[in-house]
Amino acid sequence: MTRRTVGRSEGRTVIVTAFLVSLLSFGPTVRQSDCQDTSAIDRGVRIGIIYRPGVRPGLVMLPRTGMGLDSIRTIVARDLDYSDRFEVITLPGGDSIRLATPSAAPRGTGTRRSGSGTTATGGAQSRTLNYPLYQALGADFALDITAAGDTTVATLHDIAAAGIRRTVRVKLPRPGDPDFRQAVHRLADQAVQAALGTPGIAATRILFVKDGKVYQIDQDGADQKLVSSTDRQAMSPAWGADGRHFAYMEFQAGKGWLYLQEMATGKRTAVSTTGSALDFTPAFSPDGQTLAFSRATEEGTDLYTINVKNNCCLRRLTVGRFSDNLSPTFSPDGQRIAFVSTRPGLPQIYVMAADGTDQQLFAPFDYGVTGSSNAPEWSPDGQSVAFHRDVAGTLQVFVLDVRTRTVRQLTSVGRNEDPTWAPDSRHLAFVSDRSGYRQLWIIDLDTGRIRPLLQQSGARLPAWSPRLTEAPSTTP
Repeated sequence: MTRRTVGRSEGRTVIVTAFLVSLLSFGPTVRQSDCQDTSAIDRGVRIGIIYRPGVRPGLVMLPRTGMGLDSIRTIVARDLDYSDRFEVITLPGGDSIRLATPSAAPRGTGTRRSGSGTTATGGAQSRTLNYPLYQALGADFALDITAAGDTTVATLHDIAAAGIRRTVRVKLPRPGDPDFRQAVHRLADQAVQAALGTPGIAATRILFVKDGKVYQIDQDGADQKLVSSTDRQAMSPAWGADGRHFAYMEFQAGKGWLYLQEMATGKRTAVSTTGSALDFTPAFSPDGQTLAFSRATEEGTDLYTINVKNNCCLRRLTVGRFSDNLSPTFSPDGQRIAFVSTRPGLPQIYVMAADGTDQQLFAPFDYGVTGSSNAPEWSPDGQSVAFHRDVAGTLQVFVLDVRTRTVRQLTSVGRNEDPTWAPDSRHLAFVSDRSGYRQLWIIDLDTGRIRPLLQQSGARLPAWSPRLTEAPSTTP
């Protein structure tokens, strides 16, 4: 994902600098709120969450004993649940469920064609899934994870078709290997793809800042790791489009340097022409060649781009004069940039062409009624921009429909800010104090489900990765 924002920007450069300093000294703030989804703001803003989820297919993970696959099944089952695309069915315990029924094998063959898949029989009798039973339980799919030597086999059954939708065989790293969990996440994503024809988001990570360091965490809330390789204050992490490196701002003595860092090695490279001023909120273009960022000087705060592929060619996009412009985020086609501007008085969401032309208001607001808007991030499908807005003195997460330019409020309980999109454009991670302290949460826009990602205080500025595709070879 691209972008990172610092937060509110009210006034001139001195205010931007002061805000950065306040972020660096940030401590957990307890703020409880009684506001409900019935809050009201004048025209132009739709308040409250109205979810109209479709019927989600039922999915059951087939219980197995032994084979040393318990950890794999646990991770996959959690990933499928967190995808919010299935009604996960829990089977009753004990021996009350007969998984399979014996059936005769066709003569003269060692395999039996069933549905769109092939099931090995290995002799005169084979054991096929008890499809009528699972259909009666409300399942549309059943996922069976077994082992064949050193190979993990995931078999997705189509219950209605009474056959196998797809079988995936993969050699996973050993548990404890640094690549083990991501390899299992990718297996879960293949199951989602096979069932629904859409990629999953299990094999993704989220960067965030805590105590001046950049950390990463898997989307299921596990495997938190320190990734920044600097002893100075690091802020505003932003993923590269390939998921193999990220950009961030390093703050010292009132100035901000921009750096690129490789995820695998920790090697970092300074972005040329930065560090002489306060440079912050980097955001990658979709092709990874351009980095947009904010620069605060005595003249104000404006947006610039630089070619990071060749480490050259600084270009100024805005000339604020009496306003500040910051927090850029590219559209997925790279043609437009949404950003924050104070030209209306309070910060609001604007948009322009990627070359800085055609600057105009993007998210509607009511002058004197609507509060400050900050932290925009364009969704990967290009249809929405998420941001946070001040509502009666408390920040809440909003989503702008790019086509209609209407906005709707997603949150109302507690203080909620800094949204970042998952690659599926239906999940958002954000910072909220709804539990009494600031921590990371994830919301599914289709179902309204909200779950905590990291139950530690002080985490902020999340950035969700693209799908991480480095995977061991698989054989379908």
